[in-house]
Amino acid sequence: MKFWDSSAVVPLLVAEPKQKRMLSLLDRDPAMAVWWGTPVEVHSAIARLERSRHLSTDKASEALDRLAMLAASWVEILPTPRVRKAAQRLLRVHPIRAADALQLAAAVTALDGESSAKEFVCLDADLSEAGKREGFRVVQ
Repeated sequence: MKFWDSSAVVPLLVAEPKQKRMLSLLDRDPAMAVWWGTPVEVHSAIARLERSRHLSTDKASEALDRLAMLAASWVEILPTPRVRKAAQRLLRVHPIRAADALQLAAAVTALDGESSAKEFVCLDADLSEAGKREGFRVVQ
């Protein structure tokens, strides 16, 4: 199972330069773990694309339908005191914002104790760097 940052989920739903790569990753390993805020972040990205007219209303609706289908099968890491505490620590040691710290804290929590390589699928440069420093193999 890989942990998917919101930045990597968006190309699964809309045409973006990394879409083929992300779809290929998902095809090879369909088990996804995500932060509980991922649906909101992805909705935000799709709404921005629609408002800027980079995505038609019909394409935005289709993307949101695909998001609902993905969400039905992924593992969502819920907000817990453990995730909050991890996010607070991450903010002290990495130059990332609060939402990114929550994403990474969810990944740390979800994959804690995994015997296999911890994989973090992320297209955000700062968050990817923080993930590497936390011991993840970052997949872009």
